[in-house]
Amino acid sequence: MSESTQAWVAAGVRAVIGAHTQAQDAGRTDDIVALYTPDAVLELPGTDPLQGHDALRAAFKGWEPTQPQLHLVTNTVVTALGPDEATATSDVAFLQRGESGWAVQVVGHYDDTLRRVDGTWLLRRRRTTYQV
Repeated sequence: MSESTQAWVAAGVRAVIGAHTQAQDAGRTDDIVALYTPDAVLELPGTDPLQGHDALRAAFKGWEPTQPQLHLVTNTVVTALGPDEATATSDVAFLQRGESGWAVQVVGHYDDTLRRVDGTWLLRRRRTTYQV
């Protein structure tokens, strides 16, 4: 795969991860769900995997913010598996603003698998782990 193709894949993947983060922090559930393939899987510690748009929509609707929050996603490494498939690993810190200001609530890691569908990059699988 050429360097320009790899750069194009990496840019597309990072755009999806950024859009997901901003939509989640703003509570835009439908925008989040639109970033996943219809058969996507979300794996979170301590819960059964969520699969498909209906399950994702219900979960993210329940997680809509009730106070200001930020998911700070960094150190993203993208591996292009082809022009239509890629993986990415990222570190994430979740902060919420309370009465005493901003505080880190959780630190974790995303392992993402993405697929390009009709020219658009979408999440196929996200596995989240938390660091203790």
